[in-house]
Amino acid sequence: MSATNNTTSSTAASNGPWDAKLQQFHGGQDWANLDNFVEDFSVTTNAFGMPDSAKHVAIQSVEHSHHYPPADQEPAKSSLARFLWPEEFETERDRLILGNGASELIDLVIRMAPRGTWRPGPFRTQYKEYERSARNNEYDLLSAESLDKANVACLVNPCNPTGDYLDLPELKKWVSDNVLPGGYVLIDESMQPWHSPEFRQHSLTTQRQYVEDLYKEQGISVFVMHSWTKLWCCTGLRLGSVVCPTAEHMRAIKKIQVPWSVNTVALAFLNTVVQDDKYLAKTWKMTPVWRQQTIDRISKMFPDWEFHGREFLSWIWLDTKSEDVAQKAIDLARAAGVPVRSGRPGYNLPTFIRLAVRESAKVDVLLGAWKSI
Repeated sequence: MSATNNTTSSTAASNGPWDAKLQQFHGGQDWANLDNFVEDFSVTTNAFGMPDSAKHVAIQSVEHSHHYPPADQEPAKSSLARFLWPEEFETERDRLILGNGASELIDLVIRMAPRGTWRPGPFRTQYKEYERSARNNEYDLLSAESLDKANVACLVNPCNPTGDYLDLPELKKWVSDNVLPGGYVLIDESMQPWHSPEFRQHSLTTQRQYVEDLYKEQGISVFVMHSWTKLWCCTGLRLGSVVCPTAEHMRAIKKIQVPWSVNTVALAFLNTVVQDDKYLAKTWKMTPVWRQQTIDRISKMFPDWEFHGREFLSWIWLDTKSEDVAQKAIDLARAAGVPVRSGRPGYNLPTFIRLAVRESAKVDVLLGAWKSI
C-alpha cells in the first residue's frame, strides 16, 4: 500500500491499531505502515537513536534467551541504582524495582493505592496512562482545576505533552496542597534526566529525607516513576522503574508483580546503557540546540503558531490555532513519511501537534511537507 493511500483523516484512523474502547492512544505506531518512512516525529525518544554499545549487548543476549531472566533483576537493577545515586546506590537500591515499561509499574502502584479520589497534575493535560489506570480501578476522578485534595495524585514532570516543569520547591508545594494524609503520589520523571548533567540534584529521587518525613508525618507515600525507553530510545524493549518511599513499598509491588516481567534482552541493554556517558553528553549538548533550531525554522514559516515546553526537552508542543491547519499538517507529515503526534486523540486538543526533536536533515523533510499549508 502506498503512503498516499495510507494517509487518512484522523476521524477515520486516528487510533490506528489501538482499540479506542479499551486502550489508551499513544504515538509511535504509524511508521510500520509507511512505505516511505523517514523518521518518527510522533514520539519523544532521543534523537540519537539507540546507543550502539547497549544495542550490541542486547543482540548478544538473545543467545541466552533460552534461559529465564534473573528473578531479582540483577545486575541491571544495581547498575541503574548506581546511575541514579552514584554515591549512595548501595543504600538506595532496596527502594528500586524494574518493570515492563513504566506502564506496568503505574498500574501496579495504583492498584496498591488507597481507594477514593484521583487527580492529575496542574497542567492543561498530561500523559494519560495514569488516568487510564485510575479509571480502570474505579477511582473518582477529579480535574486538574479541582481545589480538593485526593487520595491518589499523579503528576508528570516534565509534563508530556505540554512541556511544563516544576522545580523541586514548586513540586513539594503541589504535593502538600493536593494529597490527602495517607495518600499516594506518583511523580513521573521519565523526561527529567534530559535536564542537564546535573539532573540528579533537581530530581525527587535524591530527596530521600523529604520522602521519609512526608511518610512518617502524614502517611503520604511518594513514588518516582521512570520510563527509560525515551532517554535511551528503546521503546520496543519496555523498560521502566519506580523509586518507592520505603523498601517495604518495593516489596509490596514485587509481591503482585508477575515474575520475569523484564526480559533478558531488556536487562542486558539496561545494564550496559547506564554506563554510556558519551551518549548522554551529546544528548545534553545537542537536544536544546536542535530544539531551538526547529522552533526558529517553523516560526519563520508559521509566525502565528505558539511553541510550548522547556528548552531541554526532546519534543516540541505547538499550537497551530486551527483544527483544520493542524489536521492538514498531520496528514502531510504522514504522507511524507515523517508522522507527528496529533493533540486530538487522548489529549482532546485538536489544534495542537507534538513533534520530536530531530537533526536538521530529518526536519528538512518535515518542513518540506508543510510548504503547502
